[in-house]
Amino acid sequence: MIVYGIKNCDTMKKAFTWLDNHKIDYQFQDYRNPPLPAETLLELIDKIGLDQLVNKRSTSWRALSESEKKSVMERSEAVAILQAHPTLIKRPVVVTADQAFVGFSDALYSETFLK
Repeated sequence: MIVYGIKNCDTMKKAFTWLDNHKIDYQFQDYRNPPLPAETLLELIDKIGLDQLVNKRSTSWRALSESEKKSVMERSEAVAILQAHPTLIKRPVVVTADQAFVGFSDALYSETFLK
């Protein structure tokens, strides 16, 4: 399992704590350094969808121009914008062998990992 995100984000810290407390193995990849490869971003877009992947509540979103906001919601243009502005990606992004999802909640993680 891979967990993508930004290490010092509060939501990421909650997810790390939950996974560690439940002794669930994961590999962490900070998507700011290095930026996610285009292939990985396209896979995430296909599995999760841009509506779920893009954080429209972030300060990064609010800083975009209207044309950039439109472009980031188009698969063909999203990769370049997400690589340039990785904080537009919701956190955490979790990819397991059979699913991918964004965010953290105790209920979601319990349902997903404690079956």
